[in-house]
Amino acid sequence: MRQIFLLILLFIVGQWLVKALRRADASRTSARTGAGGQAGTHAHTGARTDGSANGKGATQLAEPMIRCVECGVHAPTSESVVVDGQPFCSHDHAKRYATRPTGRDAR
Repeated sequence: MRQIFLLILLFIVGQWLVKALRRADASRTSARTGAGGQAGTHAHTGARTDGSANGKGATQLAEPMIRCVECGVHAPTSESVVVDGQPFCSHDHAKRYATRPTGRDAR
């Protein structure tokens, strides 16, 4: 019984030690990258920090996306083309949409 208790205690102490070492390594890494002024990335959001000297910069939001009226593909707002209030992913799709027959001509 004493041996089982000792094994459980050693397991708990080992887990605590591993977590403490990971925390120390993470704080050392963040201090090193923060002082160097490098921008960090977050894998789950895709957002980047602004690279300020303290490493605690605000994250930038992802760019809004639009849906092309012609093909339905989603494209970033900065790369899109808006013609007559309709968003398109490229100039070619805007031209193709403009030349498409409408109304009675479409039949």
